[in-house]
Amino acid sequence: MSKIRITKQFSFETGHALYGYDGKCKNVHGHSYKLSVTVIGTPINDPENVKFGMVIDFSDLKKIVKEEIVDVFDHATVFNQNTPHLELANELKNRNHHVILVDYQPTSENMVIDFAQKIKNRLPKTINLHSLRLQETETSFAEWFQADNE
Repeated sequence: MSKIRITKQFSFETGHALYGYDGKCKNVHGHSYKLSVTVIGTPINDPENVKFGMVIDFSDLKKIVKEEIVDVFDHATVFNQNTPHLELANELKNRNHHVILVDYQPTSENMVIDFAQKIKNRLPKTINLHSLRLQETETSFAEWFQADNE
């Protein structure tokens, strides 16, 4: 049976700041992120299975990505937990803003690595994460491929 790749796309709004950076992105700012999630597997070949012909139901993939990524990061501000912005992060939290402290510099590159691990941990054993594409702006994106990480 053939291996098939399917892709589901998502969008969310997130703010961040890159501490120690020498450009404008050292300031708190936001992006309208677009995330493309591609998984690979063999379509279910059992005509008795309600998911017959599917690699994974798009709604099942959507549930995973929404719970792990979109619902967590949408309208949040992300800071490295070691940032000098910690005082600002705490003030925002005290004012009931959604702040996420991560153990990495919140670049698109590092975020896509984080997202890959979160999604892989939730996929059924018969489905593999093939790739992620996190688009930060209209012309800039980071990609993660399983084949590059084996």
